[in-house]
Amino acid sequence: MESTVQVYRIPLLEDDNSQEVCFFCSYLAYSSITKNLVSYLKEVLHETNVVAARNVSTWQGTCYLTPLVGAFLADSYLGKYWTSLIFCTIFIIGMVMLILSAALPLISTSSHVWLAWTDTVSYQHIIVFVGLYMVAIGYGGQNPCLTSFGADQFDHTDEEERNRRSTFFNWRYFILNAASLVSGTIIVWVQDHEGWLLGFTIPALFVALGGATLLLGSTLYRIQKPRGSPVARVCQVLVAAARNFNKDLPSDCSLLYELPEQGSSIGGTRKLDHTTGLE
Repeated sequence: MESTVQVYRIPLLEDDNSQEVCFFCSYLAYSSITKNLVSYLKEVLHETNVVAARNVSTWQGTCYLTPLVGAFLADSYLGKYWTSLIFCTIFIIGMVMLILSAALPLISTSSHVWLAWTDTVSYQHIIVFVGLYMVAIGYGGQNPCLTSFGADQFDHTDEEERNRRSTFFNWRYFILNAASLVSGTIIVWVQDHEGWLLGFTIPALFVALGGATLLLGSTLYRIQKPRGSPVARVCQVLVAAARNFNKDLPSDCSLLYELPEQGSSIGGTRKLDHTTGLE
């Protein structure tokens, strides 16, 4: 591994594929919800087509924003491994909430049992949307971490591992399309013909399988330590620039940058090479 990577677990074994399994299971579950969510909101919650489409669009937008949160936490504080596990747990809880929402009509003895404050707001509505947004947070938070965490397992200075990393990304794209195919055919068919309870239970089991696989391989990973908040470092640069605005340049230009024999002043990062391109 390069000098910027600080390893504090056993190096990855060549036959470990837990990231790919977790990615496949997570995307299959997410895709199975996305492809048929409008139908669920219309058929089970009795929303109009316009309202259902608007709710799905809002939910998908949240799914696309939450990766920013997961990536920031992974790089700054928690690391990619723990961020993936934490958000995977949130993902599983969200799927359990969706299973519960599908089971409520089956275990209820009256159409008014789960009604809450008004006829349009029910316990089932609340459980569905809490579950959906937990899924959005869980899937979105772990999504950027799994890909980069898998890439961290390969040493780019080693030619063989560099080739394996290229293969890893090729398989990652294949897995994404395979999961989309399975969810769009088998899982959607189950939801339409066998019911939503089974249609949500199967993706939930896949998410649990992916999380368990990631956890079981925890002793085999190369894990980078988090490097602190980049926002804080940017603010430090701005403050230092403001303080030194009126200072004269030193006669010894080597004082303006780190010397070749020195390491980076920021732990766990690679030192930027000096350049004369801006002189």
